[in-house]
Amino acid sequence: MIIFGTKGYLYQLAMLTLVCGHCGNPSAHALRKRVTKFTLFFVPLFPFSTKYSTQCTFCGAEQKVTKEQAEQLQSQGSGDGGRSGKPQQSYRP
Repeated sequence: MIIFGTKGYLYQLAMLTLVCGHCGNPSAHALRKRVTKFTLFFVPLFPFSTKYSTQCTFCGAEQKVTKEQAEQLQSQGSGDGGRSGKPQQSYRP
């Protein structure tokens, strides 16, 4: 008998100050990476799905972003640590 399946992992990459595309408020957004891995006998072997998203801490709206957008947002956020108090970028799809 072979036991296989999937397991999901959620990584928080950064906290950014952005203007929310849903509620319009400048607030903190969590930049997250969701990885799904194939498991065999409960041992994660390799990732087969990776998705990136931002989630507004004010209204809870979640927006999908591409890998390139996530890398760009993460590099902008590491510039001043996201502590400037001003929106760094307005993201609206």
